[in-house]
Amino acid sequence: MLPEHSPFSPDQRRILQDLLAGFSPAQRFWLGGYLSAGDPAGSAPAAPVAGPKLTVLYGTESGNSEKLADLTVKEAKKRGFSATAKNMSDLAVADLGKVENLLVIVSTWGDGDPPETAVAFHKDLMSTSLTFPKLRYSVCALGDTSYERFCQTGKDVDARLESLGATRLSPRQDCDVDYEDSHRSWLTAALEAFGPVAGATGGAAAAPAFGGFSFAPSATVYDRKNPFAAELSERVLLNGRGTAKETWHYEISLEGSGISYEPGDALAIVPQNAPDVVEGILKAAKLTGTEAVELNGSGTKSLAEALRDDLDITALSKQVLTKLQAFTKSKNLTKLLAEDSKDQLKDYLWGRWIADAIADFLPKGLSAADLVSALRKLPSRLYSIASSPLAHPGEVHLTVSSVRYNAHGQPRKGVASTYLADLVGTGDRVGVYANENKNFRLPASGDTPVIMIGPGTGVAPFRAFVEHRAALGHAGKSWLFFGDQRYMYDFLYQVEWQEHLKNGALSKLDVAFSRDQPEKVYVQHRMHDRAAELYAWLQEGAHLYVCGDASRMAHDVNEALLDIVAKQGGKSKEAAEAYVEELKKAKRYQRDVY
Repeated sequence: MLPEHSPFSPDQRRILQDLLAGFSPAQRFWLGGYLSAGDPAGSAPAAPVAGPKLTVLYGTESGNSEKLADLTVKEAKKRGFSATAKNMSDLAVADLGKVENLLVIVSTWGDGDPPETAVAFHKDLMSTSLTFPKLRYSVCALGDTSYERFCQTGKDVDARLESLGATRLSPRQDCDVDYEDSHRSWLTAALEAFGPVAGATGGAAAAPAFGGFSFAPSATVYDRKNPFAAELSERVLLNGRGTAKETWHYEISLEGSGISYEPGDALAIVPQNAPDVVEGILKAAKLTGTEAVELNGSGTKSLAEALRDDLDITALSKQVLTKLQAFTKSKNLTKLLAEDSKDQLKDYLWGRWIADAIADFLPKGLSAADLVSALRKLPSRLYSIASSPLAHPGEVHLTVSSVRYNAHGQPRKGVASTYLADLVGTGDRVGVYANENKNFRLPASGDTPVIMIGPGTGVAPFRAFVEHRAALGHAGKSWLFFGDQRYMYDFLYQVEWQEHLKNGALSKLDVAFSRDQPEKVYVQHRMHDRAAELYAWLQEGAHLYVCGDASRMAHDVNEALLDIVAKQGGKSKEAAEAYVEELKKAKRYQRDVY
């Protein structure tokens, strides 16, 4: 019988099952060959003519560049190319000398840095003395305009390839968080720039039909443009009374969606802007919210609706200020955007929202159309999944800290985290879709030891890891380092960890609560305390995982790891760095940091 997750609607499954039940084994075998080959006579299809080779090189942090690389390969094959996708972690810079046609898709992580899997490639490319005069290329850069060094890694690769003698066939495309349309335009132009290829199909092959209906997949795909309206079934505040933090455990039903995920993946939340934030920007712009506005892909709606559902109305960036500059003659704004005012601009941007800039530089307000034109689409937010699909079938769990702070005398809050906390009640629905992360996966073998370092909400994927291994009955050792502010208030999932220790699903647990003693104690200090044993686990083949804050924690943990490897392994600094780099290449050191 066809499983529910097969790519057919319920009606199609019933028809197929009724048909297949009456077929003999020989008939089923013939039908399988027919559908594979598309030849009613049963003859083998003609071998395709091999087209020119095309390498699609990608560097990814959250998986978006990899997805686009896969789409790029499929489209290139339709056009006759012999295309393959390569992760930057799996390609040496010297190998570019063997490549003639290259498309690069790379994201920028943090403040202009290459993604984790592309660090070594980026470093080698920037320092190599090799030249690539036969290489023809184009670059698609992914980034976020709310960061100062928008798409910096893609810009680096694009400029460096040109300086090494390669020929840019099509201009670089810089994509914001809503990247699909920009990538599609770039890909069309880039493939056309490579020239026509014999054997191109010009489009996807039609699905074979049988008995009056199509065998084409009919299951709905839920993604950023078509999120699933999932029910919030449970919410639990994880912090105790007296805490300075607000961390929620959310349980979301996936019933009826067909959405699947693995431990290590993320769930995207499609948020709405809070009513008070919408009111704030309307007040600054001197608008009522009843004005009708046009949005690409969304038709006409009221301004208030657009500001609530469709547009990013908080994240102030240089790009937004530049757009606002077109609507004002403010000398102060012109001065702030000057090349010699980068430090002043950085200071101004910190802690301010778009409404603040409108009030500061456009005191008379602006029209509804001008306001909309200055804003980008409201991006979804990714949260590490905190559950195993085996332990919680039909559900997905999240661990989310509500972001609230004060800046410039005004209360501020995170868009998605407080949307979940304040605006979505139990039984309400929220738009979601799964985001695959192939770079954060449990070892293939259930016997392999794992070391998990996840302070605060960074513990989320490790709850999924431990649950998953327990459900599968895997016997490999597991060791969790967890940290937060106070033991009494902030020990997230404490009872669950104790139960896992009791039943053997978790082998070791080390905790660090920074505010429980005069000196601050963090997870990296606990790593040093257990240095000999931690290194022994690595020597046994353990996989090391880090999840959480990128700005400090991930850096400090990495430094602690390098120090432990050097001291416990009797290695020089350079040898320790090489050891850790080999862990990364072998996918034994994986990070999901943000």
